[in-house]
Amino acid sequence: MDILKELNPQQKEAVLHTEGPLLVLAGAGSGKTRVITYRIAYLLHQGILPENILGVTFTNKAADEMKKRIETINNSFSRQRLWISTFHSACVRILRAHLKNPNFTIYDADDQNSLIKECLKELNLTLQPKAVLATISRAKENLITAGKYTPTNFFEQKIKPLYELYQSKLDENNGLDFDDILMKTVLLWQQEPQILELYQNRFKYLLVDEYQDTNYVQYLFTKMLVQRHNNICCVGDDDQSIYSFRGADIRNILNFEKDYKNVKIIRLEENYRSTEAILSLANRVISHNIGRKGKTLWTRKTGGPPVITYVGADEHQEAAFVTRKVLEISGQEMTLNNFAVLYRVNAQSRVLEEAFRKAHLPYLIIGGVSFYGRKEIKDILAYLKILVNSQDAVSLKRIINVPARGIGKTTIQKIENLAREKGISLYSALQEIQTTEILPPKATAAIKKFVELMAHFIKLKTTKGVLELTNELIDKTGYKQELEELAEHDRLDNIKEFLISIEEFEASNEDKTLEAFLANISLYTDIDNWDDTAPKVNLMTLHSAKGLEFNYVFMVGLEEGLLPHMNAREEIEKEEERRLCYVGMTRAKKQLFLSYAIKRRLYSGTFARPSRFLLECKGRI
Repeated sequence: MDILKELNPQQKEAVLHTEGPLLVLAGAGSGKTRVITYRIAYLLHQGILPENILGVTFTNKAADEMKKRIETINNSFSRQRLWISTFHSACVRILRAHLKNPNFTIYDADDQNSLIKECLKELNLTLQPKAVLATISRAKENLITAGKYTPTNFFEQKIKPLYELYQSKLDENNGLDFDDILMKTVLLWQQEPQILELYQNRFKYLLVDEYQDTNYVQYLFTKMLVQRHNNICCVGDDDQSIYSFRGADIRNILNFEKDYKNVKIIRLEENYRSTEAILSLANRVISHNIGRKGKTLWTRKTGGPPVITYVGADEHQEAAFVTRKVLEISGQEMTLNNFAVLYRVNAQSRVLEEAFRKAHLPYLIIGGVSFYGRKEIKDILAYLKILVNSQDAVSLKRIINVPARGIGKTTIQKIENLAREKGISLYSALQEIQTTEILPPKATAAIKKFVELMAHFIKLKTTKGVLELTNELIDKTGYKQELEELAEHDRLDNIKEFLISIEEFEASNEDKTLEAFLANISLYTDIDNWDDTAPKVNLMTLHSAKGLEFNYVFMVGLEEGLLPHMNAREEIEKEEERRLCYVGMTRAKKQLFLSYAIKRRLYSGTFARPSRFLLECKGRI
């Protein structure tokens, strides 16, 4: 085939090795998508029927792009007969074909949340829906049904009846959540082997992209499917396995040779993205991991600008450095979309955003929202806005039951009806409804308690500064306690960062009132006049950056406690943090900037230690 001329020797070898198990260890920027695409095109060219091939990837976008590429190479193939999809899409097709009632509804996250809240109410439990759903999800990922769920601690003893009731309601509604789609497919194959045999005979060739990101049930899906023909090609990079918090198990790729006999392993080590200066640094860092297959990326892009390390006195100096360099380089190229700033936790973006706004640098948050647009920040701001303007019904409805205090939708509707009938504000209606019998006693008591709480804060506003007021509000409303119980570390970090912004406001402004602070914040969040088509600097977490590439990459906050994160206590967790660092470094095409602060107020403002990953770069930066 002429198309084989476009491949390097290792890529070509992977495409031509069609029979038997194949593991392609594809380093960052080494052209793994090209290998999968050309391999499918080659199989079609060799006369393999489209219906005998199954290609699995992790996003619908990736699947669509793969189909388009194959169509360009071989425009005679049938899209309907060739399956290239996500694991979930493939399983939905299988379930639609074989379940007794195939007209099921797929429940999204909001549907699941509503359903689990019903279960909690019926069982009179006060657990947090997110924590319950996360536990149930992890069970399903490991193929543990509600009937087989065995509690190992007090929390899980409460989860068991919830899981059973939740699953019962799903079944009653003929609904499947996202985990069910995968779990029920594997269970179907286990319980009805003739259906598994049908697909084993059909799919003679299986190709799996991003194999390092598979969980246990996805691992079983692939292993069961290829038992007859044993033609499995898995493409992935153990050095980029960074999603264990989603259930991904790096052991799936590390133990590939144990699962399949006579495995062919091909390493794609030529990088087409980054310069030699960037790759040598990334290789040096990742080489410290023990749990890896081992490979060394190289490139024909010899030399390149050196990797620059910046040490700031604090996060503000760090943000000023990033801003200065972006302005300096973009002044030569005028392509802001070629810049990315990567950080470990979302809370780090606040100082960067403020620095960019002051410098009139447009930016885009990828994989998240603006700092002041995040839920926990908007919730706290809504409380503060009511203290200034009690007629603000939007803010009031946002937090009247946050944290949960027993004021439900029906109650709120009755209060709104009273406000409309009397022509008064929603807050005034809250005060008046306590003297009526419109609501049951429990709801009336909850309203009374909420009004008293808000009256306390309104009074406190006249005697306390914004920082002291906000601290007490976060504490007395129970907002902080709820996040602590949920172990929402990122959200707690964001609230800490928000409090720091208040402290900085009070230190730098003559007018230190709450009204002035809210006015100041409203200017920061008003981005409606920005031109959405204009190039913008990309801001995102390291996790969000995987699969992307930019000419210029700034990795900020390379300090112990941030990267590696303080929650990574075990060695296996630290190795994943090192892989996260490696992923960030290999996003850069032309130049990489690394930075850390001597002091960072997010973590109590004590002196920070440089990340061990920086120390592992010693002699190279």
